[in-house]
Amino acid sequence: MDYLKAFLLGGVLCVIGQILIDKTKLTPARILVLYVVAGVALGALGLYQPLVDWGGAGATVPLTGFGNTLAKGVKEAVQEDGILGAVTGGLKATAGGITAAVFFGLLAALIFKPKDKS
Repeated sequence: MDYLKAFLLGGVLCVIGQILIDKTKLTPARILVLYVVAGVALGALGLYQPLVDWGGAGATVPLTGFGNTLAKGVKEAVQEDGILGAVTGGLKATAGGITAAVFFGLLAALIFKPKDKS
């Protein structure tokens, strides 16, 4: 049942993104930023955790989950370190994901030999 819930929630997030692509003039980059900001806002308001509890990876893997993790990291770091935590908390909480994205992006560039579009 957990797999079905994750699939459904992740699918709903993807459907929302596809509707935004099809029905608005927003670029995909702006939609990605919108998803991260929405995750931060929902996480800061405490509204994203129930989605994580229900949908598991369907809520944590998409970019909204990244934004939620940023918000949680900042909140915890501010409680521990004060105002300096507002700068460092998000980076500490998401360091693993950022590192993986950079590493696998580099690996893909080395393996597939990217070329210019021309």
